[in-house]
Amino acid sequence: MRAGATCGLLLSGLLAAGLFHHPSAAAGEADPAARPAKRANFEQERASFDARYVADWVVDSGDNRSLPFVIVDKKEAKVFVFDAQGRLHAAAPALLGQARGDVAVPGIGDRALSKILPAEKTTPAGRFVAALGGNMRGEDVLWVDYDGAVSMHRVLTTNLKERRLQRLATATPLDNRISYGCINIPAKFYENVVRPAFSGTYGIVYVLPETRPAHEVFASYDVGERARIDAASRPAPALAAQD
Repeated sequence: MRAGATCGLLLSGLLAAGLFHHPSAAAGEADPAARPAKRANFEQERASFDARYVADWVVDSGDNRSLPFVIVDKKEAKVFVFDAQGRLHAAAPALLGQARGDVAVPGIGDRALSKILPAEKTTPAGRFVAALGGNMRGEDVLWVDYDGAVSMHRVLTTNLKERRLQRLATATPLDNRISYGCINIPAKFYENVVRPAFSGTYGIVYVLPETRPAHEVFASYDVGERARIDAASRPAPALAAQD
């Protein structure tokens, strides 16, 4: 799971950039009612309500701090990669933690894989500052939660009995729960989409919850509702005087 590479420089850089903050902080820096509504551009890609809800909020609130971002939809077992302006680069299926759940077991990143119980193999939900780095196998990965040993990487195919490639290829998300918690994606998708998007920069990964409403995890809001409230609260234009 976790890499042997040091992450001190990574953490210091993130702290200097002010990227560690509660998700509601970015939205609270400016009154959202004072701005026109902005939405993510999913192109023609099919996406769930929750994926669109969170992506729209990210773009409208500026929570991604002008950085590329990723939406990981655990219920649909799907990953969406966006540029800093909220335009979709591409989407792909993903393999996720074997166990259903949104919270990582404390200290799990420091435990041997053989000591992790099936019920503890979760992909935690939340907002994560992500960056490229190396793992113990000498491969480059996108570190989502370094302390929790959760990364996004090329699908592992070493254990043929797990049939990970076949799981990715099926149309249903029901067989995509197989990992210890990491996010496995097709190798070409990692190399052609994820790695270029995060090359030379940080980014934000939003892992959608599956046991709680999204707004509880991200302190988010519905962009359409905000726009309607904004329109209703604006004063009516003054009528011109008539002779």
